[in-house]
Amino acid sequence: MGSLSFGSSSSTVGLDIGTDHVRAVQLRQAGAGFALSGYGAVEVPMGAVVEGEIVDIEAVTSAIKEVWRRSGVRGKDVSIGVSNQKVIVRLIDLPFMERAELAGAIQYQAQDYIPMAIEESILDFQIIGDYMTPSDEHMMEVLLVAAHRDMISSTVAAVEGAGLRLSQIDVSSFAIVRSLMGLNGMSDLDESGFATGIIHISSGITNIAVVEKGIPRFNRISSLAGNQFTQAVANVLNLTFDEAEHLKITVGLPDIEGGAAVPPDVDPAVAPIVQDSLEREVNKFIAEVRRSLDYYLTQTSQVRTIQRILLTGSGAQLKNLPSFLEKGLQAQVVIGDPLARVQVPANLQQAVFADRMGSATAIGLAMGGVEL
Repeated sequence: MGSLSFGSSSSTVGLDIGTDHVRAVQLRQAGAGFALSGYGAVEVPMGAVVEGEIVDIEAVTSAIKEVWRRSGVRGKDVSIGVSNQKVIVRLIDLPFMERAELAGAIQYQAQDYIPMAIEESILDFQIIGDYMTPSDEHMMEVLLVAAHRDMISSTVAAVEGAGLRLSQIDVSSFAIVRSLMGLNGMSDLDESGFATGIIHISSGITNIAVVEKGIPRFNRISSLAGNQFTQAVANVLNLTFDEAEHLKITVGLPDIEGGAAVPPDVDPAVAPIVQDSLEREVNKFIAEVRRSLDYYLTQTSQVRTIQRILLTGSGAQLKNLPSFLEKGLQAQVVIGDPLARVQVPANLQQAVFADRMGSATAIGLAMGGVEL
């Protein structure tokens, strides 16, 4: 049975089990950075993974086997990420104690902070730092992670069913931060009272995270994601999902500045309907992200504003989405590049660059398994 863990492991294969794809990434050390030595992505049958949770173990196991068959990935030890409503991340304050003592105490303290039964959960923690209160009480900040045991068991079963060994279970949002900001997660804004937001939009879920001084201090999962945008188009035009997906990608959101031309292969009467339906969904999405970020800001005394947001994920490729987010969130939105620290050999460039936005989680998981 795998356990949640932070940091590096012996594995160099990052395995991302998503709603519509299974992705595997293998990295090796290359100077101060990384080089890609293996990459593969295989589609997952619709309904096998729902909102980040595996519901059809056999289908996912088959997809994992297919990734290993098609790709240049070698080895059996993998790091996987989990990201769904059954994973809880909390930053908590406790009286200072040594790590060994904390390991025992956390079993009793955790129930006060997580909305699931301790006996049904797998727990892990990381000490973020310590501080003195005005009354000279020595306190410590602890990042607590809890995951539902049954959800983890399904994930382990899918991985082991493919003949692989699970060396590490990470929180997907931590891996995403690692891929976009490096192993230390530092930003040039960190010393100025600012934090960096991360929005990773996949097909089934969206990860919203906040990084402060190199530490992912906040994580929230939203079911508003790429598939929901597609379904909105399908509903309004009475189309199949695939037809709506094609229109979503081709038409996209309207240009905020105006003057965008209708793509030549799209009915001029249909394009505004597509854009209106997408705009309604994106406005709901923006409101949800804003609530999450505002909640974080009310919980911290150090950060005054989130000035920059890194945007990634396959669902983030929606045309004109960054400008909508900038306007709605009143923050600079930058397309995050998970390949910025990774050398990609010529024989893998076509496949990897085509999946650049979708590869962030798998790359971050693999980075966590390479010790530089």
